[in-house]
Amino acid sequence: NTYSREELAAWIDRLGRLVPDAELAFVAELKVDGVSISLRYEDGVLVEGATRGNGLVGDDVTANLRTVRTLPLRLAADAPRRLLVRGEVFLPRPVFARLNREREAAGEPLFANPRNATAGSIRLLDSREVAARRLAAVVYQAIAEGEPAPSQAAALAQLAAWGFPVDSHWQRCRGLAEIEAFIERWREHRHDLDFETDGVVVKVDDPALRERLGATAKAPRWAVAFKYEPERAETRVLGITVQVGRTGVLTPVAELEPVTIAGSTVRRATLHNYEDLARKDVRVGDTVSVEKGGDVIPKVVGVRLDLRPAGAEPFALPERCPECDSPVERREGEVAVRCGNPDCPAVLLESIRHFASRNAMEIDGLGEERIAQLHAAGLLPDLASLYALDRERLAALPGWGERSADNLLAAIAASRSRPLPRLLYALGIRFVGERIARHLAARFGSLAALAAASDEELRAVPEVGEKVAAAVREFFADPRQQQRLRRLAAAGVEPPVTAPRPAPELPLAGRSYVLTGRFGAFGRTEATRRLEALGARVTGGVSAQTTALFAGAEGGSKLRRAEELGIPVLGEADLLALLSSAG
Repeated sequence: NTYSREELAAWIDRLGRLVPDAELAFVAELKVDGVSISLRYEDGVLVEGATRGNGLVGDDVTANLRTVRTLPLRLAADAPRRLLVRGEVFLPRPVFARLNREREAAGEPLFANPRNATAGSIRLLDSREVAARRLAAVVYQAIAEGEPAPSQAAALAQLAAWGFPVDSHWQRCRGLAEIEAFIERWREHRHDLDFETDGVVVKVDDPALRERLGATAKAPRWAVAFKYEPERAETRVLGITVQVGRTGVLTPVAELEPVTIAGSTVRRATLHNYEDLARKDVRVGDTVSVEKGGDVIPKVVGVRLDLRPAGAEPFALPERCPECDSPVERREGEVAVRCGNPDCPAVLLESIRHFASRNAMEIDGLGEERIAQLHAAGLLPDLASLYALDRERLAALPGWGERSADNLLAAIAASRSRPLPRLLYALGIRFVGERIARHLAARFGSLAALAAASDEELRAVPEVGEKVAAAVREFFADPRQQQRLRRLAAAGVEPPVTAPRPAPELPLAGRSYVLTGRFGAFGRTEATRRLEALGARVTGGVSAQTTALFAGAEGGSKLRRAEELGIPVLGEADLLALLSSAG
């Protein structure tokens, strides 16, 4: 990825030095901010669709992709016998707005943005519901036997002739000036489109030149993605409220005079914590700069002190929880301020929301608004009650009905057999995120073994130090948590037991890797899971302690950092070989 004119110019200069005898031409395409898909056709018929990967590996959503009206189920007669097509599925802006209006009327949680709505829609259990969402798609690449099209422009035209939806907002460019003009035009007008875009992909047009340019272990040399920077706007702080999270942490939130940023109306922005709030000195009445980009929650990034009204007072740290009026507490060594009441209703609702979230137990259709509705109706007094919900009572709730009740109960039933790492993360043990949950599951294999683990055994697990070990032991020693685990087990929440793997036997123990870019066989999340299951540590940044950087397509600044530090840069083939040999 690149974010500046200088980096874009440097890329074009490098290409010129690599192929000095060539006249370079480019195709600039809008980068649709949706969900990546791969489609496989055999004898002109769609046989498989996946949300990522190479069409053979990934989340199989073939039935749901068949409901996307713009995607052909059968191709024109002259299409190749075997064809793999890559593209993006997305929710058009008008459809997204309608969907959120309907969800608001039904008391359901609103989607934060079209990409989140698309990701949720494409994985629904009922294809009829997917069809009702009216997803759309565009494609940009075809892989088939035989000679490729003579240019990217011709490839896009060929895809359209075969019946595929191709975004029309592309342009053939000669040189930096035309590329820049394209980027700036769509920077200004991108919110006029019916889909979200977060940048422009620039590709060398001639496939013969692409072949000559080749690729590094990191990415193809012939393509670059120019990403638009997060958008900012100024607005006024109308008030500062306090939210209570699943661990009881109190988070200040700025209530804003509505302002349009990145094509959506922003009314609230996070202030992170009281230390950050005090550092920025945000006060009611202030004019502030708010930033929002992609999936990022809007945040206050600065204050216009020159516009501060007279009499604006610093925000005082609350002494009592705004939800249950219990005294707040601050633990030694922590920035966070917490509600001290374990029965705080806000903590319960946030705990259930986290438990049901996609990376935890993945209970589709159970968002914040529905959880609050079920709790208010007396159907969800605690977490374990999820697994005792009654179909008739659910269907009778306002905005529900039999289909909604059946869908939720099916999603809850499916969650009973989620693997141990998911359950550990879902339980909300302090300091145990997804990565540490995977380490603990790999080492102990079952809840019972983990609950019986000593401090020494816990601290032998990768990334588990004194603080995490103490939190795990405290969790399993808590009578309230013991009762909750017994009730979940009685409801059939039993992750499959796996053979524990002692830490010293993990083949990649002691190694530290970084991932960047896109991988064809699986996404970075899956690659991280596999590496960590083998004992490796996967971090977000390159440092002198990094063993190697694995680079997929469109790698970013981490590549430059690795080169500066002399860290080995490996490709996807190396990653697959390592996983195969170590696993």
